[in-house]
Amino acid sequence: MSGTAGEHRVVPRGERGATTVTDRVVAKIAARVAREALSRFTESAGHVPPGRRTPHVNTSLRRAPERTRTGPDAESTVGPRTVLGEARLHIAVELGYPSDIGAQCAAVRQEVTERIRTCAGMEVSDLAVSVERLHSARTRHTDGERVR
Repeated sequence: MSGTAGEHRVVPRGERGATTVTDRVVAKIAARVAREALSRFTESAGHVPPGRRTPHVNTSLRRAPERTRTGPDAESTVGPRTVLGEARLHIAVELGYPSDIGAQCAAVRQEVTERIRTCAGMEVSDLAVSVERLHSARTRHTDGERVR
C-alpha cells in the first residue's frame, strides 16, 4: 500500500467499478417473490402439488445507459435511487382451482414489480403472468388421468 494512513485516493469516474445485476439473479428474485405472493392464497395453494409450486421465470434485461456527464452537477444526478436498468419478465405459474385467478396474478405482478425495484434496482417495464396449469382437488387424486 502506498500513502499514509488516513489518506483517501480519489478514483476518476471512468476507472470506477460498476454494479451489475444478471438476468439469473432477477429471475431468482422474481420466482421467490411470486411463490411468496401465491402462498397467501390458501384456498388455491392446497390444490397445487408441492413440487409444482415454483413459478418459472424468463427475463430480459436492458442495462441503464452509461452516464457521461462531467462537471460539478454530474454527481448530483447519481442518488441513492440509481436505476441499474430495465427488466422484462414472463412468469408462468400453476394455480389451484377453483380460486380467484385474477387476484393471484395481480398480487404476483404487484409484488414482483416492487421487489425487483427495491432489491435489484431495476424498473420493470413489462411483466406478463401466465397460468400454465390449473390443479383441482379432483384432478390431484386421479393420479394423472385426464378429466373430461
